[in-house]
Amino acid sequence: MHDDSRLTEWEQRTALPLAVGSLLFLGSYAARILGDGLSAPWRELCLAVTGAVWALFVVDYVVRWRLSGQGPAFVRRHWLDTVVVVLPLLRPVRVVRTYEVVQRRRGRPRLALHLRVIVYAGLSVSLLGFTGALAVYHHEHAAPHATIRTFGDAVWWTCATLATVGYGDVAPVTPLGRVIAVGMMACGLALLGAVTGSFSSWLIQVFSREDDERPPGRTPGAS
Repeated sequence: MHDDSRLTEWEQRTALPLAVGSLLFLGSYAARILGDGLSAPWRELCLAVTGAVWALFVVDYVVRWRLSGQGPAFVRRHWLDTVVVVLPLLRPVRVVRTYEVVQRRRGRPRLALHLRVIVYAGLSVSLLGFTGALAVYHHEHAAPHATIRTFGDAVWWTCATLATVGYGDVAPVTPLGRVIAVGMMACGLALLGAVTGSFSSWLIQVFSREDDERPPGRTPGAS
């Protein structure tokens, strides 16, 4: 129990710094990928920032592992955190959890459950779409016979993939690009299902509330 309280305190204290670090990581990575005109010193600075923030993620993971007291089981129970350490480009997606951690200090979240699901899903789609477009552009634009030649092509492909539409006009041709595509498809299905289910549940609650508040109809013949 003591370890749990220390772990919770650590997560609350590091939530905002790690969120800022996640955005720095994404920004430095994007600058290296999209900044064709950057001079060598600026590119080296972006690379240094990316490496330093990645090291920060690893330190946070190790500290949380030690504070949990779960031993090797921590890796299995927190598999998403493990994936994020291995693939740090996914870390910015976890920024949406910062709001939830901060609200723990205030007792309860300010937003209703359904609205929180929709907001979190929307933020996740935006961050995931941007990181996915960066990653696929990085690995595809210089590949032979590639159809994703510009970052605009990558953004269009990401939107079509996350929306589960799949127009097929542009598609990854490299093995790593196709692995990214599979991950984007799975995330798109999960997020779309979460938003659709939450919105449907909210509509059902609204209509049920209206039915409960509606005055009973008069019986035939009543004065």
